[in-house]
Amino acid sequence: MNLSIFQIAAAIAMVIVTGALFSAYRSYLAANSERRMLSMIDSIGLDPAIASSSDLETIMSEVRQRCRSCTSEDVCERWLTCNEKSDNDFCPNSKAFEVLEKHS
Repeated sequence: MNLSIFQIAAAIAMVIVTGALFSAYRSYLAANSERRMLSMIDSIGLDPAIASSSDLETIMSEVRQRCRSCTSEDVCERWLTCNEKSDNDFCPNSKAFEVLEKHS
């Protein structure tokens, strides 16, 4: 009987640890995405404060979502470190950044 209680407690602990690791990983991905987004904004000449502007909250929410689901993270990292010599056309937010650039 005691072995069953121990096994149940171990299983619950494993589920909790798995959930904590998953949550930490998602936070890590979100932080890297935010860093790349802010670096991209700065690299194209926009004020990084635009990301926290209450006037553009809806637009920036969409920009963040596109950045989080981007599949070009490696190209973005190379572009941001100036190892890529192309335009930022790979970026799903390039058009949004152009619009923001015209209106700022």
